[in-house]
Amino acid sequence: MGLVSSDGAVMRRVQGRAPSIAIIGSGFGGLAAAIELKRRGYQDVVLLEKADEVGGVWRDNTYPGAACDVPSPIYSFSYAPNPRWPHRFSTQPAILDYLRSVADTFDVRRHIRFGVEVVAATYDEDERRWRVDLQGADGAGETLDVDVLVSAVGQLSRPAFADIPGRAEFAGPSFHSAQWRHDVDLAGKRVAVIGTGASAVQFVPAIAPEVGAMTVFQRSAPYLLLRPDRRFSQAHHRLFRLLPVVQLAERGFWFGMLELLGVAWIYSRLVAGVLKGCSWLHMRHGAKAKPGLFAQVWPDYPIGCKRVLFSGDYVPALARPNVDLVTDPITRITPTGVVTADPGGRETEHPADVLIWGTGFKATEFLAPMKVTGAGGRVLDAEWAGGARAYYGVSVPHFPNLHLMYGPNTNTGAGSVVYFLEAQARFLGDLVDEVARRGCPLAVREDVESAYDGWVQDRLTRSVWSRCTSWYRVGGSGRITTNWPLLGSQYHHQARFRPGDYEEVA
Repeated sequence: MGLVSSDGAVMRRVQGRAPSIAIIGSGFGGLAAAIELKRRGYQDVVLLEKADEVGGVWRDNTYPGAACDVPSPIYSFSYAPNPRWPHRFSTQPAILDYLRSVADTFDVRRHIRFGVEVVAATYDEDERRWRVDLQGADGAGETLDVDVLVSAVGQLSRPAFADIPGRAEFAGPSFHSAQWRHDVDLAGKRVAVIGTGASAVQFVPAIAPEVGAMTVFQRSAPYLLLRPDRRFSQAHHRLFRLLPVVQLAERGFWFGMLELLGVAWIYSRLVAGVLKGCSWLHMRHGAKAKPGLFAQVWPDYPIGCKRVLFSGDYVPALARPNVDLVTDPITRITPTGVVTADPGGRETEHPADVLIWGTGFKATEFLAPMKVTGAGGRVLDAEWAGGARAYYGVSVPHFPNLHLMYGPNTNTGAGSVVYFLEAQARFLGDLVDEVARRGCPLAVREDVESAYDGWVQDRLTRSVWSRCTSWYRVGGSGRITTNWPLLGSQYHHQARFRPGDYEEVA
């Protein structure tokens, strides 16, 4: 006998009652999970959000030029198209507005507790529930008990800094791109930028015209392809609204183009070679105004090994007379600048008034800094000592009723993470339905997860991503913990909940 919710959906019982579910985070992953569970009739759902608004990385990353390098028609939920995207490749404010509207449209906001951070979670074997330790903005603590715990903290939520001597000694303003200091006036200042990843590729062109001088320190050059952006006019908005099939067709087109990139990285060296040629032409054209620049920006590793970026203005920004690109390694930071050493060991200090870190995120430290303890007192950090792993990125053996969104090996080297999240939300919904049907916690079988992980890692060790050092890999072991080894469509097809893969936990 099921419980009937106010909207008529049937809610199955867990030990005589509807299951309670806590979701950590309210970005794309948290909203996808909440919407899917609510669609299935589950109402005892709470999203735990440490900030004061939804949005995840699109709430936190407000640096100049912040935008998505995946076209908006595919970087959005299939069931929530937005006919009013301002650009094909939308900027941070537009994406945040979209997430806010999704939270409102699907009535998720009333399930969110803002201003609470999860510091630990422990599986209570006697009660067969998760005990979640929370800390409020005022420092006060409390405990929440739930049947099912879902982590949707993502892979790109914790800023990373390079371990460089003297980092704390810099006398001027110093901040990470994900923690942008909008109170710092850059006009006329000498700005040092450490890192040339996806964020730097966006904010360097945005601030280059206003700074007095900029020095960009590059450890590894990214491959760049032209970003075919365009502004959507009012006519486009009307067309998308009146004929949704037009926007659906654009979504399908860009899905196909992104899958083609996946084919290049995974299956076809010929296609990869064509894309490398396109990148060579694009970057050489952008660097033509400054002699010697192209030799500095052209990568020395196989295309696709690191994240390929889309930009039409980054290399031209480096060619500006007030911008210098430095490829010598940094030896230390002083109160007044950054010191590098050339191949002969000769040091040069580059003076700076402001230091900006474009050094990315701790992508391989899943769920950190939370302490998560499963059945038998197993600590998740210890279980993942050699690198994070989970069955289709969702479930971990010995951690009953703990499930992940955007977990290990569910990132895509070419495609939309949102497409992956919809598949994971479907998986999660089926899993919670089975928990409710059986009336007891479920954990993925160890042998099933081990066989799956062996297959994933075998594919990855033969992939282009194993041929260089990148944020896709764990530093010590070299294990690739972020990326899915095949195409997005293959994940969507294969990531299906199978009851036999899970065992009941007494």
